[in-house]
Amino acid sequence: MVRIGHGYDVHRLAEGRKLILGGVEIPYEKGLQGHSDADVLVHAIMDSMLGALALGDIGKHFPDNDPEYEGADSILLLKNMSEIIEKNGFGVGNIDSTVICQSPKLASYIEKMRKNIAAAVGCEISCVSVKATTEERLGFTGTGEGIAAHAVCILEAR
Repeated sequence: MVRIGHGYDVHRLAEGRKLILGGVEIPYEKGLQGHSDADVLVHAIMDSMLGALALGDIGKHFPDNDPEYEGADSILLLKNMSEIIEKNGFGVGNIDSTVICQSPKLASYIEKMRKNIAAAVGCEISCVSVKATTEERLGFTGTGEGIAAHAVCILEAR
């Protein structure tokens, strides 16, 4: 049996925060605002995994009002999510994701993001796609107000 899920997340850019995407700290003048490390890419991936099994969203499993998750490393949350998926009899077949932001440029960080995500979910790096795009200076991502991410995953029964 195969299940597919889609995830989307967005966070506002803010002064005084680190920019973490795919578990990689990226040098930039702003970071993403959020309760955890606000890794918008990993959050979209987690939501896609949950969606594939109709298990709600990450807020249900890791509430943003729970002090336990304040400043949490989203890669560790993704590992926890992978355990939830495994307990439900599934594993990751593949992940396809896109980060949407005007800047910074992400090309030089994508391979490290792929490695971090693959390690967290227990699959080969060849099963993880991370892409980055701009929106030609349109909308909140184009004006630099925030960063968004979409993700789709296939889960396979184990």
